[in-house]
Amino acid sequence: MSFNTPTDRRNTACAKWDLMETLFDVPKDGGLAMWTADSDYPTAPCVLAALQRAVDHGVFGYGIEDATYTSAITWWMQHRHGWAVDPDWILTTQGLGNAIALSLEVWSNPGDAAAIFTPVYHEFAHKITRAGRVVTTCPLARDGDSYALDLDDAQARLTGQEKLLIWCSPQNPSGRVWTADELRAVADFARRNGMLLICDEIHHDLVYAGHDFVPMAVAAPDQIDNIVFLTAASKTFNIAGQRTGNMIIPDPTLRATMQKRLTTLDYRPSSLGVAMITAAYSPEGAVWADAQMDHLQTNRDLLDAGLRAIPGVWSMPLQSTYLAWVDFSGTGMDHDQIAARIRDDAKIAVSPGPSFGAGGDSFMRINFATQRHVVEDAVQRLQHAFRDLQ
Repeated sequence: MSFNTPTDRRNTACAKWDLMETLFDVPKDGGLAMWTADSDYPTAPCVLAALQRAVDHGVFGYGIEDATYTSAITWWMQHRHGWAVDPDWILTTQGLGNAIALSLEVWSNPGDAAAIFTPVYHEFAHKITRAGRVVTTCPLARDGDSYALDLDDAQARLTGQEKLLIWCSPQNPSGRVWTADELRAVADFARRNGMLLICDEIHHDLVYAGHDFVPMAVAAPDQIDNIVFLTAASKTFNIAGQRTGNMIIPDPTLRATMQKRLTTLDYRPSSLGVAMITAAYSPEGAVWADAQMDHLQTNRDLLDAGLRAIPGVWSMPLQSTYLAWVDFSGTGMDHDQIAARIRDDAKIAVSPGPSFGAGGDSFMRINFATQRHVVEDAVQRLQHAFRDLQ
């Protein structure tokens, strides 16, 4: 596997590396991009081979979502996650960000509200407000080294205008893997309050040893008529740039409504995106995905040890994802002071914690899905940037 082979993504129209100077004032030359959630190493050989076959064929006409494609998705969900998906439930969108935006458009109206549990992926709130909807923030409770649900507090925060609950499992940015009991409680909470549950499970393959991801559909099978499941191979296989994801909608009425909207928009997926997902969701892809987790676990442990050597800095023990959620509150510094050291001294672009909503003020999110030597470099830079604390 080529997880540690140096790869230079600068000047390749790569958002992660070529936008970090514009967005974070971190120089492209000499800086490290550890913010947005994609990885720096090539995708699985089976995916590359599928693309090569397409290139060799040389014809890129209109494609279809055939049985080979849907069978690959259903095989993956069954064999990797114990979830029996009917192929008829699968719709394809231009990635999961697009799926969330479509969900807001189709199943709510301007002025309605959508609930989120924070801190959470910042695009949830952004997409809600861009759609002219209102964000209802329900903070997660800190529970030692992790987060916990506080549904009584969340209930008190609802206004009655919420039409959707957008849920993240596993949780981004904390990496929390929810239990089956917690997932059932969330599904019950959504139905009880008249909210359609939009369940983003994009990180479901990126789970560390000792933790078990449970699909919401497996945890709450009696609630699937009120749930839209969002899945993608993009994070697992580093193919987010292909902008191809899936909405899995068991309820026929909900599915027909979304299909009508996709038809109105004349949306059909990229044939190359379909080919990549078909190749990724295979036994060969599974072997690669397992090897990636071994690589990420070593990177995670290396980064955690380096960060915890800085007085006042604490990295939340990750159960999933390749996104470290790092608390700098013990340094006694405010967010701007912390950000300045990381930006100006360490020259690393990271995702600022406040962008993830309530509960993120003292945090930074750091992406370690990269080569090991980059993580080692990042640790040295951060320790040097906060050297006066040691």
